[in-house]
Amino acid sequence: MTTALVPERPAPARKQAVFRTPRPADGFEVWRLVENTPGLDTNSPYSYVLWFKDFADSSLVATVDDEIVGFLTGYRRPDQPDTYFVWQTAVSPRHGIPFLGVKLFEAAAERQRERGARYVEATVSTENKAILMVLKQYARKRGADIGEQVLFPAEWLGEGHHDEVLHRIGPLSGTDRHETSLSGTPAQQKEQNA
Repeated sequence: MTTALVPERPAPARKQAVFRTPRPADGFEVWRLVENTPGLDTNSPYSYVLWFKDFADSSLVATVDDEIVGFLTGYRRPDQPDTYFVWQTAVSPRHGIPFLGVKLFEAAAERQRERGARYVEATVSTENKAILMVLKQYARKRGADIGEQVLFPAEWLGEGHHDEVLHRIGPLSGTDRHETSLSGTPAQQKEQNA
């Protein structure tokens, strides 16, 4: 009896996202992602182009093969420069990367923490359990408290809108002895070398 050896096919490479600083030219693609994400407030394409001109350094996009599959917009509060406010984030449902939204949030928050932010804030609807879990998980990893209060009541925002509840994580420590810095990942190294 003869046995033919069939060479094993290598397992397909897992997709990896690259996190990078957005450019104004990314604004329209991010706007299309927002348009296709239920539950997100829709802004004009111009607002994203402008955001990525003036607040690019505090925002991130996630790309796979140069296609934008996720984004996060944020800024350092002018009245509290040690506070990083996350405004909007979304990932494409077809990206195929586990926990991409969590990784994107953590990468953006860590980037700002390494630059001196001691607090991370975001407003989240009480129904958005997934994002609330991301915030709680990040606070737990950092050993930080998380507080909440209504920032903007629904009646200020028009019919059909929910209260915007502010979640404030911190204070964050400036160093981390037990975890590998996100700046050491291949995606972050590519970002730093760009």
